[in-house]
Formats: sequence, structure tokens, C-alpha cells
Amino acid sequence: MKSIAVFCGSSIGASPVYQESAAALGRELARRQLTLIYGGANVGLMGAVADAVLEQGGRVIGVLPEFLQKREIAHPGLTELIMVDSMHSRKAKMAELADGFIALPGGPGTMEEYFEIFTWGQLGLHDKPLGVLNIDHYYDPLVALFATMEREQFMLAKYRSMFLTDTTPVGILDQFAGYAAPAVKTYLTEDRT
Repeated sequence: MKSIAVFCGSSIGASPVYQESAAALGRELARRQLTLIYGGANVGLMGAVADAVLEQGGRVIGVLPEFLQKREIAHPGLTELIMVDSMHSRKAKMAELADGFIALPGGPGTMEEYFEIFTWGQLGLHDKPLGVLNIDHYYDPLVALFATMEREQFMLAKYRSMFLTDTTPVGILDQFAGYAAPAVKTYLTEDRT
């Protein structure tokens, strides 16, 4: 594993713990010599995680759609900034560059990015680990929703196992190191396990 994509808010959130945890993740990525792949902005949690990696001498690659360059304020100090033409291109480029994916707290955009990459994994388009950093119980409702999906038979247990969670950067990255993707989803057999 050489690089981790981080999906997160362009806001710092209501509690200082979100920004502190984003910075802690950045420091841990740099300590492990993992390149950060992220949305390219210098605002919110996006800026916090990128700044922390850079302060520790790590590598950061930002992927930013041209139309967001002025709105999200492109980070001026990145190792590399890749400009793309759309949000779709941004996600595709991040998926191409990353060996794993972590969602920090964020809003609908963060959730959309995370769920798309989760779905791609379920369909076998990648076999990379993905998880959420459950800072200050932010993702507890999502953890409960995944349990409901499995209980109500809208998700098989083997796909729920793709949903890695931890409260610390060390914990989530350690889980990534031992990750094995489940078998690709198919409806061609009667076996639904």
C-alpha cells in the first residue's frame, strides 16, 4: 500500500476534535510514508489533513475540478495538483491513484464519494480497503444503518465486512494492512452467501 484517498468535508465542522483528528490522520499517513490523495483544497478538513501530511514531509496529491478551483481554493503547497474537468473525473482519478480509501466526517459530498467507491468494491471494480474514521461517534448512525441493511437482507455479511471502522488513524490503517476483499457480487448462482 502506497497511497490513501481521503474523503472529507470542506468545512472544519462544529467541534475542534474533527480538525484535530484530520491532522492526526495526516501525520500517521506521513509516518507510514503513505501518499495522501484528496480533493485538492486548502479549506476545512481537506486542508487540515493535507497540511499535516506536508508538515511531516509527506507527499500529497490533490485532484480538483476546474470549476471548484476558485470556490474551494486550491492548496498552493501540494506535491502535485491534478486539475480535472468534472466531479466524475475527480473520483475516477482518485480511485486510480489510491490503494485504499478513508472517509473523515463530512456532508453529502463525502457520503456520495464513499458510497460510490464502496459500490465499486462490491461490484469488483476494485479490491482496495475502505473505511470510516468514526471521530467522536460521528459515524455511529451509519454503522447502525449498515447493520440494518444486513439484517433486512439488503446487504450480505461478506459485503458488510468491507465497511471498516475505527476511532483512530492507527486502528483504521492497521485494518487496511490485513484487508482481503470479498468475492465479487453476482446473481448467476443460487448461493447467496
